[in-house]
Amino acid sequence: MGKRDDLIEKYAEDLRKKCGMDPDMDLLKKVTIACGPSIYNRDSSTVSSGDKAELERVKANFVVKKLGVAEASADKGIDAAIETYGKSNRTKYRAVFYYLLTKQFKKEAVFS
Repeated sequence: MGKRDDLIEKYAEDLRKKCGMDPDMDLLKKVTIACGPSIYNRDSSTVSSGDKAELERVKANFVVKKLGVAEASADKGIDAAIETYGKSNRTKYRAVFYYLLTKQFKKEAVFS
């Protein structure tokens, strides 16, 4: 198993324990791969849900560009993903957050 596979397992565990869901491992792997090298960097591998500028980047670059969601409905979905992951949870892995957004907006087909 490579480093990426280890991270995917860690993300799956996060989804089980912190989000209370059984992850679709195929989708999780595809979302993780789409995150690119950011998953290997300590700072870029997480999303700070308290940082408005970072959430705006997530909205613009992932939700609107990648998922094709209208900007007007993006904020509600981001808020729902934060709630699911847990507002008090300081470490929100980018791949898990993007997975939650993909599920929230029912955009699994983007990764098929």
